[in-house]
Amino acid sequence: MTDQDLNDLWLFGYGSLIWKPPPHFDLRVPGYIEGYVRRFWQDHRGTPEAPGRVVTLINRKLWETLTDHHASAPPKVWGAAYRIPAKHVPEVKEYLDIREINGYSIQYTPFNQDMSATYQTVHAAADSDASMPSKIKCLVYIGLPDNPQFLGPQDPQALAEHIVKSRGPSGENIDYLYQLEEALDGLSVESEDEHISDLARRCREIRAREQR
Repeated sequence: MTDQDLNDLWLFGYGSLIWKPPPHFDLRVPGYIEGYVRRFWQDHRGTPEAPGRVVTLINRKLWETLTDHHASAPPKVWGAAYRIPAKHVPEVKEYLDIREINGYSIQYTPFNQDMSATYQTVHAAADSDASMPSKIKCLVYIGLPDNPQFLGPQDPQALAEHIVKSRGPSGENIDYLYQLEEALDGLSVESEDEHISDLARRCREIRAREQR
């Protein structure tokens, strides 16, 4: 491994980063991390008067001590890992701090590439070296339970109703949910997340009732 490789940054996206990647990446690798549960338990989108909801990750051991209305969760959190070449790392970190840091903390976790993924197993820029390291440790932004935006377990129907009515500078909260559902469906035959699909189903039913 070269000095250049040692300075490259790997970033794991489990929410909007799946379909809205960071700038300057030269590899995009679908795969998963373990030991976490993805939940719509973080305030972020919308307005200060009616903040929307986005996903965060909860340590699985902590989650197992909580009373969650969605009582099961897949053992793998699917998403996409992006390689940022060393020369672009400062710029991308600054971009991510603005985009993700509100309520989120930086952690590092092992990433598992899955070669059966059906959506761009590797996406490489034309001038990049597409070689893959045998082990990848990714930076990941997580809204920890001690941050002010963390909400904890919520009733799924009440959560869906809140998502439907929330909108702000980033757009409609429901679009974030739908785009996440679609992005997960495109990663792998294993990547469906019941928490996400159930919330999306509830939101569609709410919208259908409103349109009658």
